[in-house]
Amino acid sequence: MKRCVWAENGTLETSYHDREWGVPVRDDDKLFEMLILEGAQAGLSWSTILKKRQHYQRAFDGFKAEKIARYDEARIEQLLNDSGIVRNRMKITAAITNARAFLEIRNEYASFSAYIWQFVNGQPIVNQWTSLKEIPVTTPASDTMSRDLKRRGFKFVGSTICYAFMQAVGMVNDHTTDCFRYREILGLYPDA
Repeated sequence: MKRCVWAENGTLETSYHDREWGVPVRDDDKLFEMLILEGAQAGLSWSTILKKRQHYQRAFDGFKAEKIARYDEARIEQLLNDSGIVRNRMKITAAITNARAFLEIRNEYASFSAYIWQFVNGQPIVNQWTSLKEIPVTTPASDTMSRDLKRRGFKFVGSTICYAFMQAVGMVNDHTTDCFRYREILGLYPDA
């Protein structure tokens, strides 16, 4: 079975690629989780985050934004001493800041999903890359998303992080055309 080249780096990457990456996500909690994990990944490999993901889910209360938004300095100190996550004060405080901004957007738009999917007009962008080297690290859509998230107070949401997030949650189909998931993902789209 042919996969995207990056998915051959290990069993975690293969499983993530085969089950999650590129599948359109509309669930607010899942979108928030992926935004936080993509920010935590900044400067690190995605495999590092995948290895820590289950622990992140426990340490960050199942990525429930309502709980994370209430974290205080004592909770930050606990997280800084937790070897199961990336122990970076800026990334931990960014998760708290982002939880608060996430809740504000959800109040304004009724759902975070409605807000975030507007950057692709509500439908996934279908790309037709034949190799990994063709896939961009940013796009005009990720640039716009990044600017707007920053304007709303989010941290660790540069354009590269936003594009990785868009790929992860299926806002774009960046599986290479020879990957078995490319067509499977297309089949998940409402007008496919």
